[in-house]
Amino acid sequence: MAVISPSRRLRRTPFSDGVEAAGVKAYTVYNRMLLPTVFRSVVEDYHHLKHAVQIWDVSVERQVELRGPDAARLMQMLTPRDLRGMLPGQCYYVPIVDETGGMLNDPVALKLSEDRWWVSIADSDLLFWIKAMAYGYRLDVLVDEPDVSPLAVQGPLADDLMERVFGGGIRAIKFFRFGWFDFNGQSFAIARSGYSKQGGFEIYVEGTQNGMPIWNALMEAGKDLDVYAGCPNLIERIEGGLLSYGNDMTRDNTPHECGLGRFCSTQTAIGCVGRDALLRVAKDGPTQQIRAISIEGDIPPCDRIWPLMAGTKRVGQVTSAARSPDYDTVVAIGMVKITHWDDGTELTVETSDGLRAAKVHENFWI
Repeated sequence: MAVISPSRRLRRTPFSDGVEAAGVKAYTVYNRMLLPTVFRSVVEDYHHLKHAVQIWDVSVERQVELRGPDAARLMQMLTPRDLRGMLPGQCYYVPIVDETGGMLNDPVALKLSEDRWWVSIADSDLLFWIKAMAYGYRLDVLVDEPDVSPLAVQGPLADDLMERVFGGGIRAIKFFRFGWFDFNGQSFAIARSGYSKQGGFEIYVEGTQNGMPIWNALMEAGKDLDVYAGCPNLIERIEGGLLSYGNDMTRDNTPHECGLGRFCSTQTAIGCVGRDALLRVAKDGPTQQIRAISIEGDIPPCDRIWPLMAGTKRVGQVTSAARSPDYDTVVAIGMVKITHWDDGTELTVETSDGLRAAKVHENFWI
């Protein structure tokens, strides 16, 4: 069995000791860090996530900090979402695009103040793009990666667990809002957010030294809640239509193709570098778009693009797929051409283990 050779290029996280003690079985590499992918099994982790509460090491969601008088201006240059009404304490899902309107990342932005922002990124070198923008436009802003590592608490019992460690005020946080909560004499930003549809929080742990004390406190407080170390779950995220940058979308795709048009206020997001390109896309509409796909039969792991076929004609591709125990079918995410993206359209998918019947769905399962 092959293993990953450790080096300084592959960074551990503030929670790696806890993850290893919890019996992690597999990792992937994400932003040059270790991201757990399995603890008991993907299916067991899936059922537990839906019924109890899990603690996820998502330090791989690195923060890019924008700080200085031009921070808000730079933030608006990055995204076609209009940020003028965003207030400190809010989180926004912000597609980040280049000058062609292509997706560079799909992070969550936290507005700490008018002149200080955190951008919680997916897997790409977004830091370098933002630094180049700041330098190229001679903006008065510092762009750097702070020592901040998110720790997610996800599942239907997340509120109960978080209250035990951070107090009753945690329940008052609204979705995609964050507040500041004390732990061991230090204040941490905690948002009601996360990469699952089961509900929960993300703790932005400032300071590597604070990682394991918070991890241990949550584990201890949640023993009777069946707390368990977990990770983003492949099955659950596909059911909920949660996209994975680098898998389901890349720089070749616009936000409109990814079904993210509702986050693009292109007419009013003046300053976004990709605005002109996206105005053309918005006018003409996308020629392909993300859709939910169900697939019949058993499938191998989807570790490559699977062509979607209408007869002998390629009309799209499947990028993520897994068998769902709750829906008793293979659930998948695919990019489908306009001619074949209507609900109920029957297609064929070329898996790495042969042909399978597939069907397009307008909505995802969760």
